[in-house]
Amino acid sequence: QVALEESGGGLVQPGGSLRLSCQAFGRLFSFYNMGWYRQAPGKERELVARITSSGNTNYEDFVKGRFTISRDNDLSTVYLQMISLKPEDTAVYYCNAEWAGRVYWGQGTQVTVSS
Repeated sequence: QVALEESGGGLVQPGGSLRLSCQAFGRLFSFYNMGWYRQAPGKERELVARITSSGNTNYEDFVKGRFTISRDNDLSTVYLQMISLKPEDTAVYYCNAEWAGRVYWGQGTQVTVSS
């Protein structure tokens, strides 16, 4: 069992930066593949970036070159560094953990990009 708690969201101007954090509470964090998803109003939840237990990363095209996912297994935390933010990045961002058929979600953190 893993509980996930996101933080770091907020209001930022276009072109600005934010770093999201996802703290995991539970055992065996290093075994989990971790991901960041987002859901904008009226849209389905979509994958943003993933990082495997071995540290391999993949990104959706719409964030490549702007977002960076990383993890610190000692702190049981996964991060999403976001730069060059655009209004279309506005969404609730969710942390996701997957391993051995188990899937866990955080409650989400709101990111609003607006002038």
